[in-house]
Amino acid sequence: MSDHLTQQILDLDELLIHQFKENKELISAFDIPKVSALREKHIKDFVEKGFPDSSQENWRFTEVESILDQSFIHDLQPLLSNNNIEELFRCEVHNFDTEIISLLNGWYQGDDGSMHTSPEGVVYGSLRTAMKTYPELVDKYYGEIAHCMNNSFVSLNTAMVQDGVFIYVPDGVTFSKTLQIIKIIDRNENVFIQNRNLIILGRNSQLNLMHCDDSINHSTSLVNTVTEIFVGENAHFELYKLQNLNDMSGLINSTFIKQEANSTIKTNTLTFNCGMIRNNIEVALDGNGAHADVFGLYLMDKKQHVDNQIRILHNQPHCTSNELFKGILDDEASAVFNGYIYVARDAQKTNAYQNNNNIQLKPHATIHTMPFLEIYADDVKCSHGATIGQLDQEAMFYLRSRGISKANARLLLLYAFSADIIKHISIEALKTRIDDMVKKRLRGELSICEKCVLHCGSPEKEYHFEIDMSKI
Repeated sequence: MSDHLTQQILDLDELLIHQFKENKELISAFDIPKVSALREKHIKDFVEKGFPDSSQENWRFTEVESILDQSFIHDLQPLLSNNNIEELFRCEVHNFDTEIISLLNGWYQGDDGSMHTSPEGVVYGSLRTAMKTYPELVDKYYGEIAHCMNNSFVSLNTAMVQDGVFIYVPDGVTFSKTLQIIKIIDRNENVFIQNRNLIILGRNSQLNLMHCDDSINHSTSLVNTVTEIFVGENAHFELYKLQNLNDMSGLINSTFIKQEANSTIKTNTLTFNCGMIRNNIEVALDGNGAHADVFGLYLMDKKQHVDNQIRILHNQPHCTSNELFKGILDDEASAVFNGYIYVARDAQKTNAYQNNNNIQLKPHATIHTMPFLEIYADDVKCSHGATIGQLDQEAMFYLRSRGISKANARLLLLYAFSADIIKHISIEALKTRIDDMVKKRLRGELSICEKCVLHCGSPEKEYHFEIDMSKI
């Protein structure tokens, strides 16, 4: 039976298990021994559990079956493309200096696949190349914090992933630019894609990373990404995730962050478009005095669905975390927020804040929000909250009374609601562009972009909101 015919006949889980059995040598061609051992362990776990479905408590509000019940192509080797990724993605954010790492249809794009080293000494490139050039780092960190609890997609990724991104920031190094991972999907067939990212920050280091998920056509895709991030003592890391795929596609994004003493992280997940997105984000504060800011904004309409599963683990004393997610749901869109804060028995002097706020614009939009605290220490300050509501009518009246049309008043209120997340973007040029994207999205002008998630090639439009924002 030909491989192409097999892919047409088998369900996705059966296809992947069949590919693993028949192509072990190809799948593990670049492996170090640890990675090969993890593959064997996790394929058994996936065979046992299979894909999750909405009958499971942790997935009951996300019908992942709807996207899995399709025929997919899963490539075991990169396909030659007539397109150059620089032609597919043009990003010209003014005064935003980045180094770009490109993935096309799941595979690293580079001249020869070799690793790059910045003048400061930051190493970045293909994960499978890193297994040969930096085996000691991959052996030490790979698979150490990513786990498959309630998520067999992580097991599947660990078993079968072949490529992704590797970033290493040595001790004491500050990367002067922003690293930008661009993941472009450009296939006419329904395609299943897996990536694995391993990011390591040494002591007293600093890195800003922007991670863009984008599709440039309207074919169905399902992307399964696992990212492991290690943040050393006194290091500082910022991650901006921009998600803008077409309405037929699905994205399973699992990010695991481990923090050492006195380290700080900031993550900001900005979801603009996709048929179905599941963001699994886990932050383990494993060192005394660590701090985490975890933010997110989702703007969904039509029948789009986003599910944010956020776990903050306070495992050591004197750690702080600040978690804020905001969402706007229109039409028949749906959202899930499950925020979980854990405070270990010895994690005294913990200070943890969690909040999820949502605006429901239409009665058929649905939101499920579930904040949760599990605390075993007694000397802590922890709070959580969640709101679901409509636009503030008093604020609407204030705006209308100053001669602002109903449509513009609505836009102003939604923008003011979103601004609480945008203001936490510390890179000024990126903040300006995201600010513009949010305004476009709220006006219904931003769908999947023809060139990139920032759609910089289009004519600029300025939106001036000259109003006392404190009133709204």
